[in-house]
Amino acid sequence: MKLIQVNKLRYRKHLNRLIVACIAAFVIGSLGIAQGLIALFPSESGSHFHWNLTGVIITGFVITTLLNKYRRHDYMTEVVYVWELKQSLNKINRKLSKIKAAAQEGNVDALIILHYSYAGSRLLWQLDDNTIIMDELALAQAELDSLAAKYLVELDANDYKPHMLKQF
Repeated sequence: MKLIQVNKLRYRKHLNRLIVACIAAFVIGSLGIAQGLIALFPSESGSHFHWNLTGVIITGFVITTLLNKYRRHDYMTEVVYVWELKQSLNKINRKLSKIKAAAQEGNVDALIILHYSYAGSRLLWQLDDNTIIMDELALAQAELDSLAAKYLVELDANDYKPHMLKQF
């Protein structure tokens, strides 16, 4: 996955609207379906937990289906890109200790993966205004740059390929 610059204002606006729409649809859909089922199939005991749960499950399924159907829509471009980038970085983070150990030994793929991870994290943290730990990231990047210089490796985040993780 290539790192691209994301329009922060458009991303935040679309993400916030999408979150509000999903919450509203979830509340309205769940309650509407549950109330419809309760009206059609009333319970003498007064417990309608199973109808409420059914409403939640059906609404969750419908929202998930709609999000997947429209994930390639222009409105969703930035939101889906960031979501996929977060998934990609999560896969790297699960293997980070092995990757860092291999990078110390001069493994070129490990160095590229770390560079991609740091660049992707920097992009995400800037989009989410999470600049608190940027100093730690700068230190990690400086350490990575010194390793790359030591092993004469030219680092480019665009060289990262997901299959590189298989060796770790």
